[in-house]
Amino acid sequence: MLDVLHRGWEALASIPHLGLYLTFGWALYLLLLGGWIVLQKREPVATLSWLLGLALLPYLGFLIYHVFGPQRIHRQRLRRARVRGDMTPQALAEDEEVAELGRMARAATGLPMTTASDVRLLVDGAAKYEALVEDIRTAREHVHLEYYIWHPDRSGAALRDALVERARAGVKVRLLLDALGAAKASRFFDDLVAAGGELAWFHPTRFGRIWTRPWTNLRTHRKIVVIDGRVGYTGGMNVTDDQNERCNDDAYRDLHLRLEGNVVRALQQVFVEDWAYATGERGFIGEVVRQTPRLPPGRTCAQVITSGPDSPWETIHRAHVGAIHAAKQRVWMTTPYFVPGEAAMMSLTSAALAGLDVRLLVPRNSDSKLVTLAARSYFGPLLVAGVKIYEYGPRMLHTKSLLVDDSMVLIGSANFDHRSFRLNFEVSVLFDDAALGAQLAQLIEGELAHAPRVRQGRKRGLLRARLPEALARLMSPLL
Repeated sequence: MLDVLHRGWEALASIPHLGLYLTFGWALYLLLLGGWIVLQKREPVATLSWLLGLALLPYLGFLIYHVFGPQRIHRQRLRRARVRGDMTPQALAEDEEVAELGRMARAATGLPMTTASDVRLLVDGAAKYEALVEDIRTAREHVHLEYYIWHPDRSGAALRDALVERARAGVKVRLLLDALGAAKASRFFDDLVAAGGELAWFHPTRFGRIWTRPWTNLRTHRKIVVIDGRVGYTGGMNVTDDQNERCNDDAYRDLHLRLEGNVVRALQQVFVEDWAYATGERGFIGEVVRQTPRLPPGRTCAQVITSGPDSPWETIHRAHVGAIHAAKQRVWMTTPYFVPGEAAMMSLTSAALAGLDVRLLVPRNSDSKLVTLAARSYFGPLLVAGVKIYEYGPRMLHTKSLLVDDSMVLIGSANFDHRSFRLNFEVSVLFDDAALGAQLAQLIEGELAHAPRVRQGRKRGLLRARLPEALARLMSPLL
């Protein structure tokens, strides 16, 4: 083998003017690919980073960009636009306090503000799985599910078996899973398919198609369940023992939503669009529309907000920043991954400098050491501005919530980082309800009892803290 490589190298070195050819090829490669990247008109820092990487890592840099570089999914936008006209949720008058955010979200997503007749906060996996399995057992027409992670463990098996039972009873079960996040369960749903259920994969890998960029970096991070068009679930929890304290003492601390009312129509629409995109099917839409009832208005204003690489608006990001800017008294945020951009940092520090009660609750140690270090690199300016930062310690905090003043609540699947705001397909729900705000405030206050406050001026060694954090921060656009 070494002899073959040696002879090959000698043959290559014997080519006349090889260095000139390689230099010309490198310059042409950099000019063409670099020009294409520049014409995308993204943030200057990101553009310069990619150009530098391509220049210093010829060919390898192209491979990295081909797999992980920014992408837009124009085809998906077209498909979604066609589906959207078939199933529009009931539009209602918007509440004054969130009217501006509602108008922004509607313009960006096409989903108008509606109402919920019942909203339940489900804390931790055991409460969520118990309620979800019970609701699935009552299904009569359909159960639609979309998840990022589904593990073939005890929690996953219990939920799968409930779906199998309903499918055998004639209920239409459609399960959409992310091809990367749920890869462990690739053969786990044979019984469901055999019982008549349907299984689809979101963005399966496409490495075999040389000229087609793979979707490795573009995942559905959404957690959606819709049962008979009447009951909906969304929030931060996947399907895994890692998020079920009955199966794992170190399970994530998390929050999920159980919804009833016309807001479920909006979740249904999001699922239908994702299913139609992933499968190419459209014939089922009319049946789903007929099975999704229009209900009397509920008492809680609710706005479903989506974002993903099929839209340039980063709608969930805008909702967070807009809500923080609208605050008059307090901003309380919980997030497992805190890697803010410039706009988000500006909104948080501005609120704190204005004298508002700004609190940030993050895990002491997340499931990614790199993300934990990157998050801490942002603490300095926040602490100087007056933001109160707490690190939750007993378990991994996975809750994604925002409470502004007394009644503005935002809960969903999106983390407070670049990946959730720009790369992943996410879904959140914005509420305007004082009772719900009081529940979330009580929950956050309870978490703070287990979360020591990060103090300004704390001892932070160069090699143990400051340097690793600074290096991790360089990876922020990719986290």
